[in-house]
Amino acid sequence: MERIATCACGKLRAICKGEPVKVSLCHCLECQKRTGSTYGIGAFFDRAQVRIEGGSTAYARLGDSGFVVNLHFCPNCGSTVFWEPQRRPDMIAVGVGSFADPGFPAPSQAVYDQHRHSWVPALE
Repeated sequence: MERIATCACGKLRAICKGEPVKVSLCHCLECQKRTGSTYGIGAFFDRAQVRIEGGSTAYARLGDSGFVVNLHFCPNCGSTVFWEPQRRPDMIAVGVGSFADPGFPAPSQAVYDQHRHSWVPALE
């Protein structure tokens, strides 16, 4: 199976083979800022399963883990498509919304629940 995630303008693509290792819903404040929503959802793939096409600009931020997270976004439209958590150099995370696939696997975990907005249902 191959899935393609793209930015809004289509110039940055992440082509992912196989199933994600995990899909995680994150309520942290940084993901809220990154997405402009109340949470972010990332699909984590083994680095060898992902091929990136097109140019990206990276923004590095320090994660709560103490490791840097490199967020890659399209320099044309600004959409964040994927990120590289340095604490897991073998993985690439891809924003689930970038796949634009309502059939994409649901998250298997939620993190930073203490920052979940009260009107957002908890993941069961």
